[in-house]
Amino acid sequence: MSFRTFKLDECPNTPVTVVERENGEWLPLGLGKIRILENGSNTDNRLGMAELYIPANAQRGPPPHWHMMHDETFYVSEGTVRFNIPGKGDVDAKTGDYVVVPPGAPHTFSNPFDKEARFICTFTPAFYANYFLLLNKVSEEGKPITREQSLDAMSRYATLVLQ
Repeated sequence: MSFRTFKLDECPNTPVTVVERENGEWLPLGLGKIRILENGSNTDNRLGMAELYIPANAQRGPPPHWHMMHDETFYVSEGTVRFNIPGKGDVDAKTGDYVVVPPGAPHTFSNPFDKEARFICTFTPAFYANYFLLLNKVSEEGKPITREQSLDAMSRYATLVLQ
């Protein structure tokens, strides 16, 4: 089998983006915080990525919901995150675990444990990064995000909520 090789001047001149550890768009998000790593501006909106920090003993996360238009993945980078899959129960994802949530899969998450948890979340397409920006604007730092705030933000980003 033969492969064609290219000279550097024949390659596309597409920039590579590096988001260093202390950079990204840091936002308070209720009791936790989020760092937007990719909002879609470097990927033609094909991929978005964020790092979420969930404080210890956060018994309640977003209302159980599913997404109509985007995939979501979660890589737990520190601590344990409890994913609740309505109708199937709880899954405690520990450091190094990876959770894939395709469109139409009901889910929610929380951190009822005694240690802060962190996870990397991807969303494809990337438009869902705007959900977190909106939630940041309507919530108050240091106070839990209300169900009403979540429902309103979710309704704007093709996300449906279970009763």
